[in-house]
Amino acid sequence: MQQQHTLRDVLEFEGIGLHTGAEARVTVRPQVAGSGLRFRLGAGGPVIPALAENVVETRRSTVIGDGERTVSTVEHLLSALFAMGVDNALIEVDGPEIPAMDGSAAAFAQAIEHAGIAPQATARRRFVVDRPFFYREGNATLVVLPCEEFRIQFSVDFAPPVGAQFLDMSIAPDRFLAEIAPARTFGYLHEVEALLAAGLARGGSLDNALVFAPDGPMTPLRWPNEVVRHKALDLIGDFALLGAWPQCEVISIKSGHRLHAIATNGLREAYAPRRAAVGGR
Repeated sequence: MQQQHTLRDVLEFEGIGLHTGAEARVTVRPQVAGSGLRFRLGAGGPVIPALAENVVETRRSTVIGDGERTVSTVEHLLSALFAMGVDNALIEVDGPEIPAMDGSAAAFAQAIEHAGIAPQATARRRFVVDRPFFYREGNATLVVLPCEEFRIQFSVDFAPPVGAQFLDMSIAPDRFLAEIAPARTFGYLHEVEALLAAGLARGGSLDNALVFAPDGPMTPLRWPNEVVRHKALDLIGDFALLGAWPQCEVISIKSGHRLHAIATNGLREAYAPRRAAVGGR
């Protein structure tokens, strides 16, 4: 896509948040070219650009905020908007968290496909990486390399019964819709039980998460490597916080939201003079 795009119609979603268990409503509105993806937190509340420097928490999800108001678990909706080609939209959130839906980005991506996207007479912003970048924290590694497209290689190695999984894919709307968006968030049964006992994961259930018991998944898998597909879904949503379409290859080994935030902040800082020179965000 060479041009910017916005939605052809307003989208509305509602449901409970995976972590808070609170009811939430989200309205996604078309916006003019150059607006980018932005969150409005509550009626008359602050408008916060979906940019890496506005991430305030990454412990169990990506949380956007301004120091006073926050919204959590933004990565699935951002992943769908970004990968489906929506450059400009206002995301109005009534609640503390984006609804979990079925634990994937499928409902969001399908709604975008149904509404359609409208081209705008402005060139699409691209985040062109022209040299290698390397990020590491603990046993997680992220490498960002120059590339002519947005491509992801993701490797994970979890305890049984998940094990090692790998994904190598270029990101485009049709492939995202069919091969990434339906991959669900996941966890182990003993982790879920511990979180519930601690008053966390209040909205989690087998309807919105893929849960692994010691002998295997408690609901049927959508792919044998559904776990790494969901990790790629999260990465796409987190890399939407670059504020422009990534023209790079991302090679990830066991990365998560925290390392993604470190990388996107680092990349935005590295290219800040260039973005200022061309009037970018």
